[in-house]
Amino acid sequence: MAGEPDDEAETAEQWQLVNTPLGEKWSGRTRYAAAMYFYKRGEMSAETLEVYRICARLDSENPLPIIRDRGTGQDWLKRMGV
Repeated sequence: MAGEPDDEAETAEQWQLVNTPLGEKWSGRTRYAAAMYFYKRGEMSAETLEVYRICARLDSENPLPIIRDRGTGQDWLKRMGV
């Protein structure tokens, strides 16, 4: 189908962004923006996205332990290798 290579490239780019290293300037916002991409595709729950939103201004805060502690986003954690 038309557009698939572009979609794959976009998804690969967003995957890199959602995995932006902790502590880099604006990294929390970068991870949140990428998380929104996966949420809009139906690949992330609203509860998981909310954790990324909360962590958006906290560049050094890892959202994954918070997601785990809240007991949400188990599919996302598995995808992230946690």
